[in-house]
Amino acid sequence: MKALGLIVEYNPFHNGHSYHLQTAKELVNAEIVIAVMSGNFLQRGEPALLSKWFRTKMALLGGVDIVFELPYSFATQKAEVFANGAISILDAAGCESLCFGSESGDIHSFQHTIKYIGDHHDQYEKAINKNIKTGVSYPKALSLAYNEVANFNGLVNLSVPNNILGIQYMQAIKKQNSSIEVFTIKRKNADYHDLKFSSETIASATSIRKAIFSKVDQIEQYVPTTTNELLKQYLVLYGSFHHWENYWPYLQFRILQTSPQELREIYEVEEGIENRLIAASLTSLSFQEFMEKIKTKRYTWTRLQRICTHILTNSKKIEMNTNQEKATYLRLLGMTQNGREYLNKMKKHFQLPIVSRLASYKSKEIELDIRAGKMYSFGLTNNFARQALINQEFSQPPIFINE
Repeated sequence: MKALGLIVEYNPFHNGHSYHLQTAKELVNAEIVIAVMSGNFLQRGEPALLSKWFRTKMALLGGVDIVFELPYSFATQKAEVFANGAISILDAAGCESLCFGSESGDIHSFQHTIKYIGDHHDQYEKAINKNIKTGVSYPKALSLAYNEVANFNGLVNLSVPNNILGIQYMQAIKKQNSSIEVFTIKRKNADYHDLKFSSETIASATSIRKAIFSKVDQIEQYVPTTTNELLKQYLVLYGSFHHWENYWPYLQFRILQTSPQELREIYEVEEGIENRLIAASLTSLSFQEFMEKIKTKRYTWTRLQRICTHILTNSKKIEMNTNQEKATYLRLLGMTQNGREYLNKMKKHFQLPIVSRLASYKSKEIELDIRAGKMYSFGLTNNFARQALINQEFSQPPIFINE
């Protein structure tokens, strides 16, 4: 069975995702679609709108056959590490191809860009170091260096998140000696960061999330019916969606009851920023106010959110630095009948163990997932709903959709 791999967050699954999935499947003539999906906390350092279990169900009902969880130690990382983990899972699961969305939809421009950066490596690194010394963030230094070195003749724009991730996926495939073939599809209508709806049926996840917090009914035309129904079910079952403001009292408590020395042990807390975090938490009434106080030219909003996530989950450098190259397990979140048949046929050839229940597998890496799952539940205001979400982390078997 020819397997197509997708790397996703589905926060939530919308019409743009559906277009990408179906177009990619037709492009590579795939018989099976395997998605690697971030768990409860995402690459930009945000809590997912709704739990990984509901997003898994959205994915399966939207056309995905198998959903594996991207472990916390990769899902909440910079693009390079995020890509390493995701590609290692797709490769271990027997995927023959990967398709990602991009602004150009031209895979040759990505190949050309990788070659160009490789050919000008020393010049590129020198420009990066020069820009870092000016006090800008690392991503900004990368972008400035690229603009200085590149001639942009046939190269991709590396100021766009999807393009950055695409380059990293291809670099990870090369580094891991994977045989996965890469394709890209041009993003349709909406831009990644659009805050407002810009077409009749396709909208960015950012604009959809913004509308959801106003009124769920506003997004009906931009998501499949199944997604809309699951969003409403989540509200009935748990009482609210997840966003940073709900976590602020717990984050503030964590920061204020932790010494600067202890904060320095948390992943990504560096260069004395722990003192800035403590000072800002003393006077901030909300997460938004806190973030505005700690924001600097050197630290991007995304990196600061990831730091906050790691503080909330007490994820330390010694844990997160242990393995940044490849995943060590396949956490199965859900499957269709087609996916089950693929697993039964292929799992003996998989390079990593499949984890379907937490009780059956123990590792240091999966402990981070468990801890993140527990803390994720604190985004709910209802105590009974919170406890139900904690229990689900341990009791929920892989979701099965019988087509």
